[in-house]
Amino acid sequence: MSEYKYPASNVFYQEEIKKSTFIVHIAHTPDLDSAKAFIKEIENKYSDARHNCWAHVAGNPGGSHVYGFSDDGEPNGTAGKPMLNVLMGSGLGEITAVVTRYFGGIKLGTGGLVRAYGGSLNNAMAQLETLVKVPSVELIGYSEYSMQGQIEQLFKSQYQVLHIEKQFTANIQWLITIDSRQAAKAIQAIFDLTHGAVELSIKE
Repeated sequence: MSEYKYPASNVFYQEEIKKSTFIVHIAHTPDLDSAKAFIKEIENKYSDARHNCWAHVAGNPGGSHVYGFSDDGEPNGTAGKPMLNVLMGSGLGEITAVVTRYFGGIKLGTGGLVRAYGGSLNNAMAQLETLVKVPSVELIGYSEYSMQGQIEQLFKSQYQVLHIEKQFTANIQWLITIDSRQAAKAIQAIFDLTHGAVELSIKE
């Protein structure tokens, strides 16, 4: 798994295209359940709208099972799929977009609908702020108190550490959340640094 970006906060965007109003909502949805809940929330909020079309990449963008879309009554392939193409093209994960359309009396045609749904989502995406998701694992192990400074210095200077938790008993119990791609190297480095006295392992 490689790192990827995801929405830092929700986005609201609205524009009018040939008298139809297009309202875009984008949210951070880490999994399919949260994506479905967000879609339902928007559908309830705009229950009087003719269409609430949606698309999501509800997790790691590398996993096809997290993709989904709906045209919600628009002609097949004119709304949800163009929206999903925008999301997939962005490379973002954990993201759901719902585009609500209030019909203004002028038909856009299939090409016009594709441009309207894809274009309004693209415009909304321009406002989106993102964070970086780092693939992580937890390392667990024990050390003597005298080794605390050395261990912390090694991790902070050479590795992408997301969190360090310590419990102080007879020894120090370490729980270190680290970029999973660096885990094996870090385990070996600590073993070498402490001459075998500290053996970290990946927490199951």
